[in-house]
Amino acid sequence: MSKRNKIHEILENVTVVDIATDGRAVAKVHDLVVFISHAIPGDIVDVRVIKKRKKYVETVPVRFVKYSPYRVEAFCKNFEGCGGCKWQDFDYAHQLVFKHKHITDCFARIGKLPIPEIPPVIRAEQTIYYRNKLEFTFSSNRWLSAEELKDAADGKEIDNNALGFHVQGRFDKAIDIDVCYLQADPSNSIRNGVREFALNENMPFYNLRSHQGFLRTMIIRTSSNGELMVIVTFKFDDVEKREKLLNFIWKRFPEVSSLMYVINPKLNDSIADLEVNTFRGKAFLTEEMEGLKFKIGAKSFYQTNSKQAYELYRIIRDFAGLTGNEIVYDLYTGIGTIANFVAKNAKKVIGVEFVEEAIEDANHNSAINNVFNTFFFAGDMKDVFTIEFIQRHGTPDVVIIDPPRAGVHPKVIEALMFAAPSKVIYVSCNPSSQARDIALMTDNYRITAIQPVDMFPHTHHIENVVKLERIN
Repeated sequence: MSKRNKIHEILENVTVVDIATDGRAVAKVHDLVVFISHAIPGDIVDVRVIKKRKKYVETVPVRFVKYSPYRVEAFCKNFEGCGGCKWQDFDYAHQLVFKHKHITDCFARIGKLPIPEIPPVIRAEQTIYYRNKLEFTFSSNRWLSAEELKDAADGKEIDNNALGFHVQGRFDKAIDIDVCYLQADPSNSIRNGVREFALNENMPFYNLRSHQGFLRTMIIRTSSNGELMVIVTFKFDDVEKREKLLNFIWKRFPEVSSLMYVINPKLNDSIADLEVNTFRGKAFLTEEMEGLKFKIGAKSFYQTNSKQAYELYRIIRDFAGLTGNEIVYDLYTGIGTIANFVAKNAKKVIGVEFVEEAIEDANHNSAINNVFNTFFFAGDMKDVFTIEFIQRHGTPDVVIIDPPRAGVHPKVIEALMFAAPSKVIYVSCNPSSQARDIALMTDNYRITAIQPVDMFPHTHHIENVVKLERIN
């Protein structure tokens, strides 16, 4: 059989039994692991092989022989393509079952870590319109349906512009979104209004292959107080066009309290190293939690599900078990939300964060809340959180860690082992890297509690809180 035929071979009556760490369905055919896009546990499918390796194949369904009893009707027409909510067709109660299983697998089966019984995932009461931040992409390379491709081949004129999300697995194409169920209105109205206005004014959408075009991205952030921030990123500064678009947003959508813009001539979309300019309104949003107010700037990290963030922070505080006499270190503190949240129960809280603007916000947040026992420092974690730093600022009794998905740098773990706090509370949106890091601490610490929190319904992502206690 030729290589081409091997790649396009069909596997019949494949039963989906599990979910992989990236959210794809998993089956086994003899000793071969089969990854299947757009299927869920319980489905029986015929699949076509699109990539073949020695121990696994990647496939797509060509026919559903039998549907899973956990399958439900998806509520968004774009869910298969945009990849934002890939589990929409998966009953929510069973999403939580498999998220729970994923954490168990990471810690007990793969990591071989001794763990206590893991309680059920704390479910989200709101499973749509739960995000407070979305980033949309302007693209002149819209993802076309099969029917549109046929029309284009027949010579019909097709609008190739899109304002939406990247197509799953394609950096250069975007799906045009009419309605998104991730963020409450006026998010949809703003996006659709901006798209229409930009097209009517002949403002070129960006092309990620040629790196040509004027409009790049638009971020919409909201707060539970009803405040709303819009950040538009332009490839270059055409003052007339820029002001025309921004004035349109400001006049058309009076709900907007912060209107910002960025000029980004780079090849990537990150604005972390760029200046954010305030065009109209305030330069920040304000969020509230248990009477505490938090200033959120354009670049500030804040948990994207505000309601579940409160559940997450309560668990962290409960796990820490503070009495008022402890020195607490909050690593990867962001804008100091966790630090300020636990400060009233601690003697002193030391926060460390890479982003300088976030540290400015963290200090501001302590000031507006009359919190005087927090101290914040900016810099690369491995360079700031060192033995010398610990000796200078005091040995911690409790360390809270909430790192990026990649996890903790080994040097940070070395410094943590030197500090030897009585408790470590490790928060992560990636249980795999979390389990890997914790495995490096097991000579000195044991896991005494685990609590997963569902921050991202209809996705495979899960937030997990682990409590570690020092072995005396």
